Amino acid sequence: MPKIANGVPAGLIEGAAWRKSARSNPNGNCVEMAGLPGGDVAVRNSRDPEGPALIYTHAEMTAFIQGAKDGDFDDLVDVG
Repeated sequence: MPKIANGVPAGLIEGAAWRKSARSNPNGNCVEMAGLPGGDVAVRNSRDPEGPALIYTHAEMTAFIQGAKDGDFDDLVDVG
């Protein structure tokens, strides 16, 4: 298995249990995430499941999710 780092093909991350939000677009346009050993999180584009994955630390994901909950990124998308 290749080193799990940013840009690794998502399909090469062995044992990844990819999941997406229940709020995902019904057409499948969404991001999917998988927990990795050691607490990192892999993120991929559901439209390109074999494409590159981005790898984030637990702390990075915690900061992102809290920021999303706080509305820090609302100006980037139409949250209606």
